[in-house]
Amino acid sequence: MKHWYQGLWTLLLLLLVVPSHAALTIEITGGSGNQIPLAIVPFAAENTLPQSLTGVVGADLARSGLFKLVDPGSVQPQPHEPTDVRYSDWKGRGADALVIGSAAPRPDGRIDVHFRLMDVAKQSQLAGFSYTITPAQLRSTAHKIADVIYEKLTGDVGVFSTQIAYIVKNGKNFELQVADADGYGAQTVLASKEPILSPAWSPDGGRLAYVSFEKKKPVVYVQSLKTGARQELVSVKGSASAPAWSPDGRKLAIVLTKDGNSQLYLVNSDGGNLQRWSANSGIDTEPDFSPDGKWILFTSDRGGSAQIYRMPAVGGAAERVTFDGSYNVSPHFSPDGKSFAFIQRNGGQFRVAVQDLASGQAQVLTDTPQDESPSFAPNGKMIIYATEINRRGVLAAVSSDGRVKQRLSVQAGDVREPAWGPLLKDRQ
Repeated sequence: MKHWYQGLWTLLLLLLVVPSHAALTIEITGGSGNQIPLAIVPFAAENTLPQSLTGVVGADLARSGLFKLVDPGSVQPQPHEPTDVRYSDWKGRGADALVIGSAAPRPDGRIDVHFRLMDVAKQSQLAGFSYTITPAQLRSTAHKIADVIYEKLTGDVGVFSTQIAYIVKNGKNFELQVADADGYGAQTVLASKEPILSPAWSPDGGRLAYVSFEKKKPVVYVQSLKTGARQELVSVKGSASAPAWSPDGRKLAIVLTKDGNSQLYLVNSDGGNLQRWSANSGIDTEPDFSPDGKWILFTSDRGGSAQIYRMPAVGGAAERVTFDGSYNVSPHFSPDGKSFAFIQRNGGQFRVAVQDLASGQAQVLTDTPQDESPSFAPNGKMIIYATEINRRGVLAAVSSDGRVKQRLSVQAGDVREPAWGPLLKDRQ
């Protein structure tokens, strides 16, 4: 799959984030066997808005694979306040929970949005929130509502308000893009005639580190998403690649060849205090910090084949952690630090797997043959990755138990190198 990285072309950079016309579309290809029946009543006055709130909320929840959307059908009158709800109507339709609400335009152009999540069996309110927003905030507000519903009904944090980064290759052009988790609102962070690789989010979601070939070799840059300002992280001979942020955002682990083979280095996020982290005759690459900052996982061929190793973040001896198969690469810690996702080659197939660190037990999650670049959602429930369908690069996602599957693609071009962004500040 790496063939599309090859070749060198003339540079074209867009240093400020600009709109992109290519939107990701999502297809659900699998679901959980135990879904929560949920009815969502269209909000009062919603038909006067430029964007349907309940449509976005329903799409978010359906995409998770954990909810069965119950058609509100011909229930009349449709409820918009708790006192309007006739629970027998919704119990008869098989709903366990009910979402109701309203969206009222204000004279100043803003919109008052109210929603309630009701427990049909207990005939009580589970959650309720009010927002005063601008029309431009309709979609993001719908994602917030979906997050609240998801959290109340599953006990896990919702990630519909998060973003993903990825690379699109169209012809000889490369774009680093950022989009909402549902694929909408795609923005181009960087456009180039040269390959772009390995986007990595800062913990606060404000910056991206990535690798660009604009200098005819791989170089790591750090770019602000707000201002577009960027800097070359380190200026050294040889190549720089595979950036990974420390959990506090103050440092990055990177891979440099300045002293020979690819080895691990640690550097401040402003490029200062460069320190070598590993030293051996093999190749060390693809570092990833544990959520508590105490460990790094990385890929190395020091034992003769590509395997995954763990090393203390303060330095020290590395221990091998993968033993099943002759090729295991691209490790990424789960948000709770108890497991990691990686790519395992088995019989010529490259597939996403997850391994528990305590037991060493691994589970292959996908059935696609050319997977790469796994990245956990910040709640640990889904893993986004790149794969190939009909010789075309697409993104896909799989739940951490392998039951729920999604496919994300754009109308034209290959999509690769996904990275799931962190929770927004108001959700952390």
